[in-house]
Amino acid sequence: MSAMANPSLSVVIPVYNEEEVLPALFARLYPALDALGCTYEVVFVNDGSRDRSPALLREQFQARPDVTRVVLFNGNFGQHMAIMAGFEYCRGERVVTLDADLQNPPEEIGKLLAKMDEGHDYVGSIRRMRQDAAWRRWASKAMNGLRERLTHIRMTDQGCMLRAYDRAIVDAIRSSREVSTYIPALGYSFSQNPAEVEVSHEERAAGESKYSLYKLIRLNFDLVTGFSVVPLQLFSLFGIGVSIVALAAYFVVIVKRILAGDGDGLWVIWDRDILAFFLIGVVLFGLGLVGEYVGRIYQQVRERPRYLVQAVLEKRDA
Repeated sequence: MSAMANPSLSVVIPVYNEEEVLPALFARLYPALDALGCTYEVVFVNDGSRDRSPALLREQFQARPDVTRVVLFNGNFGQHMAIMAGFEYCRGERVVTLDADLQNPPEEIGKLLAKMDEGHDYVGSIRRMRQDAAWRRWASKAMNGLRERLTHIRMTDQGCMLRAYDRAIVDAIRSSREVSTYIPALGYSFSQNPAEVEVSHEERAAGESKYSLYKLIRLNFDLVTGFSVVPLQLFSLFGIGVSIVALAAYFVVIVKRILAGDGDGLWVIWDRDILAFFLIGVVLFGLGLVGEYVGRIYQQVRERPRYLVQAVLEKRDA
């Protein structure tokens, strides 16, 4: 069904170097949305791709201009900034985010919308039989548990970007002026009645994942430091604990030396080397943690634009 001025559904898809998978995405996405029987639009956001992705998106816009909009960045600003731009340009009463790699089938969008029909304003998804490398599954499970304990944001599968948002949640996210933010967690924090559904998960249709191990670590650092000061509080408590233990250890050393002379070599090593290296490591870790928070403040006070739009391909209203 064609899109109207304010369609019922907007699907926001960030794209970065996905020329190999885009034809398959187009072939499955539009029939899946047509089958829903509601008015819709698809908003593709090209995040500075260096392959033929922009050209393919232009061709798709020309093929389906009534339901397609393409936002072209002039550089690479990251997946979440691409989604944020999609939120800025979409018009739907409900908004679904979807990765372009087809690991989350577009045919599952209806399952999220059905859950929203029950009165939920935010619906996340849980990947069933996840088709990823073992280390990714284990790392994701560990970070999900750590994130929930530190931020109290309960998302069973934080790495799955197939999510549905009510318009009120999208507007609240748009009003947030944070430079760096994790959109699914921000949506959860604004939601009054969140829910989750299980969705199928497929192997990547083509190409390679754009998230390296380093980027995954950075993403989780941003998530934790962006939504909680608990790491700083825990480090403060840890510092107090280390000080108490160190003080107690020195009292033991002093008593031992008083009762037994200068003590044996083991106590000397503990006294001078092991304890010193341990405390140096604690201090360096603390400096890095504080640096994460200071860096976020620095990025925020610069007030630079979060992304720059080169062009927007859209059908103009008559």
